[in-house]
Amino acid sequence: MKRGLALIPLLLVLSACQQGVAASARDSAVNAPAAARKSAEPAGLKVAVFSGGCFWGTEAVFSHVKGVTSAVSGYQGGSRSSATYDRVKDSNTGHAESVRVTYDPAQVRYDQLLQIFFSVIADPTQLNRQGPDVGTQYRSALVPQNAEQKLVASAYLAQLRASGLWRAPIVTRIEPSKGFYAAEAEHQDFAARNPQHPYITYWDVPKLAALKRLFPGLYKPSFTKG
Repeated sequence: MKRGLALIPLLLVLSACQQGVAASARDSAVNAPAAARKSAEPAGLKVAVFSGGCFWGTEAVFSHVKGVTSAVSGYQGGSRSSATYDRVKDSNTGHAESVRVTYDPAQVRYDQLLQIFFSVIADPTQLNRQGPDVGTQYRSALVPQNAEQKLVASAYLAQLRASGLWRAPIVTRIEPSKGFYAAEAEHQDFAARNPQHPYITYWDVPKLAALKRLFPGLYKPSFTKG
């Protein structure tokens, strides 16, 4: 991991004469609208799965959201036998790097998690990539875990397409839940354990700053591990 690491030295070199290019790569937050269709979820912890590019950053953002009790990096879309980083990185397993989020809907609803996802984490116009990372394993996708989540996700994608916030077409898909497989231990809580890692400081720290700025009522400074 990750293709972006090879780009960082080049971007830093170019920043003196192409500062706008370097800045736009980091400042990609969008103030996505609140969902018109709110989630109607019964009491008790719920699970949601999001594919949003590199799971380090997706996990880091959701780990700083109030009401999230767990965020686990892993793989979805393929078989159990191919759910390893060494296999998934070759883009031919059907898997996407994903995060399983456990949350309390009394504190943060599924539709609010969707708003955070599209505001801070994923660019819905990028096909089979996110930022510096290229391949089907970095696609953006929503993976509803129940009928209510599917209805809310479908309505929100339609709302975003009608919003005109993005110039390019939205390509984020809703995918069926085929099973979630936790990633290797070295990928769990990566941002918390490696805060000075070049990829984290360049690509993911700005996402956390955007989360705090755009969602002050849902942001929590502590990192929820696991």
